[in-house]
Amino acid sequence: MSDQIDETVLLPVQKQLEAYNARNIDDFMQWWADDCQYYAFPSTLLASGVADIRARHIERFKEPDLNGKLLSRIAVGNVVIDHETVTRNFADGKGEVDVICIYEMDGGKICKAWFKLGEPRLRK
Repeated sequence: MSDQIDETVLLPVQKQLEAYNARNIDDFMQWWADDCQYYAFPSTLLASGVADIRARHIERFKEPDLNGKLLSRIAVGNVVIDHETVTRNFADGKGEVDVICIYEMDGGKICKAWFKLGEPRLRK
């Protein structure tokens, strides 16, 4: 068994997380394929193509406390799975939510992504 992980698979996931935390839409979008698909796990399509994903994140990036904290990352072949705690500004206040992010890579870009969210926890 090889411990080698293809850095070209990991780099786009890491760079889009950094851009997400910086709320930099242009840097964020450069890591997504033109025809990418964005799902709520397991199969609810939330956005299709870069225009939809861009519009979705422009709104998200308006949250002043938005931040994804990477807890763990694994990769198998062209799939990268992150476990994150995301700080958000929910309608009821600032809080956190655990997220499992599954990214399928193709040609150095994210071509599909699935997100499984836990229950939001409001900060007191």
